[in-house]
Amino acid sequence: MTPEEITATLTQLFGTSAVGANAPGSWQVDTSAFRLLVLLSEDNTWLRVLLPIVPIQEAQPFLEQFLEANFDDTQEVRYALYQGVIWGVFQHNSSTLVGADLSNAINRLVSLHEARLDNVFNRLIESRIQQIVQAAKQQGQSLQATMQNLERFYAEGLMGEINQSSEAREEVIAAWRRQLERLWNEG
Repeated sequence: MTPEEITATLTQLFGTSAVGANAPGSWQVDTSAFRLLVLLSEDNTWLRVLLPIVPIQEAQPFLEQFLEANFDDTQEVRYALYQGVIWGVFQHNSSTLVGADLSNAINRLVSLHEARLDNVFNRLIESRIQQIVQAAKQQGQSLQATMQNLERFYAEGLMGEINQSSEAREEVIAAWRRQLERLWNEG
């Protein structure tokens, strides 16, 4: 991709008012939700697109899930850590990159930005539920007995929020039931 093609792709995605060129080979896209950076290497052979996702302080409990997402979920983009921030990063050889691939990568980065911690939090929760299923099965419990234990924990206040309404508790228990039923046969 040439610098002109990069500018055209960014303008098509975000409009001319959002796209600025900081220096030759460097673009910045400013929207109300994020600031996206697009950088060409000095020799114009590599393109890098960067989007900050979340400060490391917020991401710290989920670093394992971020790395797992790099392996399983992020496709052509990756999570990276730099200067105390988790970033979404796309890197590609600029000579073989086409506009559609750049657009797809940017859209994927924006999706990671919008999800922030949701995807990695859900990944963590699912792994914890899988651990509960595995432990229950090792103890010879049935799905029904495991659900009864969880309901008892909520009723006794061991789980859930202190001021949680009965309707909210029932919604949470129903969510537990759905997840346990979904993962029971996998564990």
